[in-house]
Amino acid sequence: MQTRLKSGIRKPKPILNLLAQSTSPTTPTSYNQAMKSDHWLLAMHAEFEALTNQATWSLVPAPPNKPVLGCKWTFKTKLLPNGQVDRYKARLVALGYDQKFGINYTETFSPVAKMPTIRLLLTLALQQKWPMYQLDVANAFLHGDLPEDIYMWQPPGFVNKQQPNAVCKLHKSLYGLKQAPRQWFQKLTNFLKSQGFIFSRADQSLLILDTADTQIFILIYVDDFLVTGNNSVAIRRLLQHLQSEFALKQLGDISLFLGIQVIQSSNSYFLSQ
Repeated sequence: MQTRLKSGIRKPKPILNLLAQSTSPTTPTSYNQAMKSDHWLLAMHAEFEALTNQATWSLVPAPPNKPVLGCKWTFKTKLLPNGQVDRYKARLVALGYDQKFGINYTETFSPVAKMPTIRLLLTLALQQKWPMYQLDVANAFLHGDLPEDIYMWQPPGFVNKQQPNAVCKLHKSLYGLKQAPRQWFQKLTNFLKSQGFIFSRADQSLLILDTADTQIFILIYVDDFLVTGNNSVAIRRLLQHLQSEFALKQLGDISLFLGIQVIQSSNSYFLSQ
C-alpha cells in the first residue's frame, strides 16, 4: 500500500482539483452575511428544523444564578473531490468556551482514529479482499445525551416570537459544547457494545466483532466511519441497526476519507493528501 501521509490525528484539509470550475460563493462568517443569500438561509432553516425534530432543547424561563451560553451560526461550503459544490452547510454552535468546569461540564476526552490504524485497516481489507464501507452520521453530536443542566440563548434569526425572553434548556449535546464529542462517542460505542463489539486494545476508535464465523471492524473518527469484514450479510444487518438508531448516511466505496483521497486498484490503496 502506498501512502504519502505522516502519522497524526488531525483531520487533514481536503485535496481539491484546482482545474475544476467551482460555482461556490464566498462562505459567510456571520449570520448577518448569511441572511443575504438564499443558499445560506435555506441551510440555516434546514439545520434549525433538524434541531427541532430531534428535541435538542425546550424553551424555559432564564434560571436565576445559572450561566446561559451564547450561540452562533457557522457555515461551510462542502465540495466534491473535483472541487464542485456538493452542498451548503449551516451549523448552530454553542459557545462552549464560556463553560465552567464542574458547573456545566466535567469530562471531555474522546478518542479519534489514528492514521496508523486507518492504514492498517485498509491493508487488512485489501489482503482479505473484503469490501470497505464508508459512512457518516448527520448531526452526530445531537445523539449524545447531556447529564448536566445547560442553558443557551435562542439562535440568531430564530427567536420564538411568543417566548422572546426564554432560553434553551439543552437536552442534546450540541456542537460547540466541551463534552459534545465525548457524549456522542459514548452513545455510539454503547450501542455497538450492545451488538457484541469490543474495543481494540491498541486504539479505542476501532471496535471489533469477532465470533465463530464473523469478523467486523468499525473505525470511528467523530462522525465518519469505515466498516469492513468477512460477512456481508452481518454487515448489512449491522448497518440497518445503525440506521434505526442514528441518521446514517452510506457513502459507498471509500474515495475521500478525512480529506484524504483514496484510490483503489486491484492490489493497493493509494492515499493522496
